[in-house]
Amino acid sequence: MFQALSLAAIIILTAIDRLTKHIAVATVKVNGPIEFLFGAFQFRYVENTGAAFSSFSNSTKALSVVTVIILAGCLVLLLSKRLKPMFLNVCLVLIISGGVGNVIDRILYGYVVDFIEPLFIDFAVFNFADCCITVGAFMVIFYEIYELITEKKKKAKKNA
Repeated sequence: MFQALSLAAIIILTAIDRLTKHIAVATVKVNGPIEFLFGAFQFRYVENTGAAFSSFSNSTKALSVVTVIILAGCLVLLLSKRLKPMFLNVCLVLIISGGVGNVIDRILYGYVVDFIEPLFIDFAVFNFADCCITVGAFMVIFYEIYELITEKKKKAKKNA
């Protein structure tokens, strides 16, 4: 049952990414930047041939291969039921969804469509898939930090 829910969530999140990118191409690419949230952000169409923050620009094929390998590993881990904490499974669903959304762009177009730009700081233009990957990854990091602290406290009590 969990695997079916996880796959459904991945499909839904990937569909949201595809839809938002389609809207960005149909409106922002044609009409130019559009500010929103009281000028804190703008929709601005960007074709990113690299990875995060445009690193590894013009390495689309290599990035696609690496991404597919990572996604396959994450999917096998998710579907194997080897991760006991449900929280980590949710993290993987987010990471996989974002990875699938961006790899579809790389395969179809040779670049990733980015369209959300914060104006209140100097930051990269990103998309919904990037948000999924980032939130999932930070959730894993915070979970692991929490687990390390909890384990350290347990050891300290045991040794006291």
